[in-house]
Amino acid sequence: MGRRALSPTCLLLVQALEKYVPEALEGLDVHSCRIGLSGGADSLALTAAAAWARDCREGPLAGVGLSARIIDHGLQDRSHEIAEKAAVASESLGVSADIVAVSVDRQGQGVESAAREARYRGLNHGEDALLLLGHTLDDQAETVLLGLARGSGTRSLAGMPRCRDRIVRPFLHLRRRDTVQACQDWGLTWWEDPMNTDPAYTRARLRQVMPTLEEALGPGVVRGLGKTADLSRRDADYLDEQTEKAGIDVESKEMPVAVLQELHPALRHRIILLWLRQIGDDAVTKDHVEAVDSLITQWHGQKSICVPSGRVVRQSGELIMSSE
Repeated sequence: MGRRALSPTCLLLVQALEKYVPEALEGLDVHSCRIGLSGGADSLALTAAAAWARDCREGPLAGVGLSARIIDHGLQDRSHEIAEKAAVASESLGVSADIVAVSVDRQGQGVESAAREARYRGLNHGEDALLLLGHTLDDQAETVLLGLARGSGTRSLAGMPRCRDRIVRPFLHLRRRDTVQACQDWGLTWWEDPMNTDPAYTRARLRQVMPTLEEALGPGVVRGLGKTADLSRRDADYLDEQTEKAGIDVESKEMPVAVLQELHPALRHRIILLWLRQIGDDAVTKDHVEAVDSLITQWHGQKSICVPSGRVVRQSGELIMSSE
């Protein structure tokens, strides 16, 4: 990228990368970053900011290894052409890019969840590198609201962590309008994913009503939802730690009733939630957890409980889960 003065918005993006990425690189002992690039404004602005931090500044990311990966889900007409255009945009910024085609296998789940799983598999495949994603505060707010609507517990309200394992989301405190403005300032043309405005998809419908929420509740609603995610994540992380200490294998198909009975309800519900998600994933809600909990705390010989993609029954002092 040619050297020229950064606009205030572009500078915000570059500074976000320089703040959150170097520590993650050092902590994982890796020396390169891979950008998850879709061609949309968020990921394209991320690519441009990373290239600028590498090439045009004497900061902590100067000279860092940098590449981009584009996932072709094959869900839309001309998907490969769209991926190729994203690769060209990345190359124009001096960032090498590869395209990985993935198969989206729904297996009883929604297309959004299935596509997300396939995308992360493709992004994480290959050589060791820090994975940078362009999620913004708007994405975080939408994730919290979706978790709230499902009623599936604290972890759903925790949203997306800024840093976890090899994934870093440096723009999680910035608004979507910031990435759009940065693309405009850098003279970049981004792709608008039609799924983002298609009312057939839950997140797209939520994006349509978010301005109404801001009008009704005030302009701070998105930032407030982001704070809710931070607080909920802290609580959820603590519950996860206590779950591990309880010594119950949530990946087993059976769980001991006697051990579960001795646990605090908050911890017991957390364990049941993690257990049910083996087969039910995000479809598991508070109602499913409480129904299964009744097999422990209100046992009077009742039959099996229906849960997403399966059933749970109490037999011989064990909770037994089976898939349908």
